Amino acid sequence: MPVMHPTTIDEATALLAHHPGAMVLAGGTDAMVEINDGHRRPNASVVAVNRIAALRSWRHDPAAKTLTVGAGVTYTELMHEPIASLAPALAEASRTVGSPQIRNAGTLGGNLGTSSPAGDGLPVLAALDAKLTLASAAGGRTMAVTDFIVGVKRTAIEPGELITEITLPVVEGWQGYAKVGVRNAMVIAVASVALVVDRTHERVAVALGSVGPTILRCPDAEELLASSIDWATLTAPADALERFAASVSAASRPITDHRSTAEYRRHAVGVLAKRLARRAGASL
Repeated sequence: MPVMHPTTIDEATALLAHHPGAMVLAGGTDAMVEINDGHRRPNASVVAVNRIAALRSWRHDPAAKTLTVGAGVTYTELMHEPIASLAPALAEASRTVGSPQIRNAGTLGGNLGTSSPAGDGLPVLAALDAKLTLASAAGGRTMAVTDFIVGVKRTAIEPGELITEITLPVVEGWQGYAKVGVRNAMVIAVASVALVVDRTHERVAVALGSVGPTILRCPDAEELLASSIDWATLTAPADALERFAASVSAASRPITDHRSTAEYRRHAVGVLAKRLARRAGASL
């Protein structure tokens, strides 16, 4: 099986044009688990993109108030400054991923490429209305992360396309991420929640992981909490937080599997959402 190592995005997309069924390999932290478990078998070729410098870079545009992260940026890089201050929830989610070894290899683009509902970075990207850019030999396109993820480990990527970068707003306000699992570390999320409180636009965003076939937004819960916040003092009544939690739970679409019951997942996202809202009120 040939393994190709392009050093530029153009080289990578040219290779993918000639080998549209090739497996794209970044950190390999998801791919190797599936291969070792026998759930995935690469075909005749692999395009390894970890030597492409452009995918390992990031940039902050203060005028546009955006952060653009290359698809090959690792979780370890996302955890540390200055990215951690620009996207605190993304840094918080990155800290919950696997072990130091996995965080040193795993990438945000790989998280999107796998698009597991349990992916730790995905609820944060969804709550921030992040967009991703795809490149191919024929050109490029940009789409919302929530449109890119179409099902359980299913995406809108076309043959020959490569995820190159993710752009998210730098929000003034509080943001955070929380998850529960069967243990305290190195765990796949049984349920997860990302919360963003946007002070500038007086908006709230909530996204849920591991409780549906894709990452779920909660528009009713978002409106409920945003309308309950006193934006002058950045406080909300206790009963509003209870209603917010119940609305988040109602928005979930969990299943029962070997890691958890649907009932527990539904309860858990409500509890996590309420905890995050309390943290937001204490921090703003």
